[in-house]
Amino acid sequence: MFKSAKRKVSAAGVERKFLGLVAAGVLSLCGSSIVHAADPARGGQIYSQYCAACHGHAGVSIMPGAPNFATQERMLQPDATLLANIKAGRNAMPAFQGIVNDSDIMNVIAFLRTLAR
Repeated sequence: MFKSAKRKVSAAGVERKFLGLVAAGVLSLCGSSIVHAADPARGGQIYSQYCAACHGHAGVSIMPGAPNFATQERMLQPDATLLANIKAGRNAMPAFQGIVNDSDIMNVIAFLRTLAR
């Protein structure tokens, strides 16, 4: 005779499976777009080209009113918020929508996060 094997299912195991299904669902909603990690080195190049004149090469602002990225001023916001602000422009900063693509803006944000002192 066979004894039925009882398997205990832990709450953590159920939670992991649920989170895995949720993550798979979210990724499927993204369609065919491929998610890439941001490249801080590429972001540094773009930052030098478009941002350093006002924000300084090391993130220490040159222009009055520009945030000091070396102290992570304004960097406590989520990447999506920073992306939207950079695309739309803010105060004296021009809008970069149509000038720098979203992927490269995310690269700049990744670079800015490396400037913390």
